[in-house]
Amino acid sequence: MLRVNGRTSEGFVFFIIAGLFFLAYLPVAATMAVAPIYAVTVLHSGSGFAGLAVGVAFLATLLSRSSAGRFADTRGGKYCLALGFKLYVAACLLCCATALHWSRLVDETALVVGRGLMGVAESLALIGVISWGISYLGPTRSGKVMALVGMGMYGAFAVGSPLGVSLLHLIGFPGLMLACAAVLFAAAMGSRILPETAQLAVTRESFWRIIGQIWPYGLVVGLQGVGFAAVASFMALDFLGRGWLRAGFGLTSFGISFVLVRILAGHLPDRIGGLKLAALSLMVEAIGQYTLWAAPGPLVAFAGAFLTGAGCSMVFPSMGTEVVRIVSPQRRSTALSGFAAFQDCAYGTTGPVAGWLIGGAHYEDVFLGGGVSATLGVVVALMIMWAGAVAAKKNNALLP
Repeated sequence: MLRVNGRTSEGFVFFIIAGLFFLAYLPVAATMAVAPIYAVTVLHSGSGFAGLAVGVAFLATLLSRSSAGRFADTRGGKYCLALGFKLYVAACLLCCATALHWSRLVDETALVVGRGLMGVAESLALIGVISWGISYLGPTRSGKVMALVGMGMYGAFAVGSPLGVSLLHLIGFPGLMLACAAVLFAAAMGSRILPETAQLAVTRESFWRIIGQIWPYGLVVGLQGVGFAAVASFMALDFLGRGWLRAGFGLTSFGISFVLVRILAGHLPDRIGGLKLAALSLMVEAIGQYTLWAAPGPLVAFAGAFLTGAGCSMVFPSMGTEVVRIVSPQRRSTALSGFAAFQDCAYGTTGPVAGWLIGGAHYEDVFLGGGVSATLGVVVALMIMWAGAVAAKKNNALLP
């Protein structure tokens, strides 16, 4: 049983949170990097399907957020996390069906359904570990918990992207998925050490009513997510189209900067509030996306991916801290699941929509869209700050 009685034990809890989600997301990162390449080069599908192979997981995550939040609020974060791991393993095994090569339709269906099931699993695992961490450590650590979960997630991207590309060439896509299933099974066993946390009585409330309360914060996160989805879906194809080498290190550059910023600034949302930090972060992301769009060579592209990761890093925990602050504890997980759904929406739609618009050419134009989205995110964050300041001034004027 874990105990939080001092710095060492609290640090151990933080390590468990980040470590579990690192293992949970390592297979996701590995398959995300290779799915579009596998779709185009092996299944001989178009760029639109390549984007769909990545985006369907995010779309499935989006559609399952409401259920994941209610599971965590009513059954507890540990239960939600365990169920997510089980679905992860099932998704990996389903993707192995592409080894049958019965027909391109069967292979494409197996890939899309498997990736979709992986998205549902990610929804349960993410909300489960965040809910468990906040319940165990308290709402004053909410920003730190979300920062650590993201650090584990994007640390997995930094390692998983080149690892996935290497394993694809060594053992093929089905072999890669079997290796992922083994890692996820090990993570599921590790999650059993987590103690149960007491759950508050939940009064059922409309998911859409909660969305109505938190949507401005979610919109900021959604606009941030376009940049990451652009890097994840199209950076490898952009490198392939330009004849540049080491495409897998694009996500590595993104992940390294993401984790470094989380380590250095993970405490800031709880200490100074999320809106200012989110606005600054989005400015950095926009610069990174514009750099990727204009990159004349791979080194500049890696620098753009690095800046994008640094900018994306603190937006989710910054705005998530604001969401935790404005909702009741009984609705916390459901509110966070709705909040995360905005990011999922950006992830799920950017790939297929951008793939359809560019039509298999000029992949760099996707990054221009990511830069514009991040710039709009800055505007929305500043508008929320302005509205809050006006409301506070009005309330102070009404005081006797």
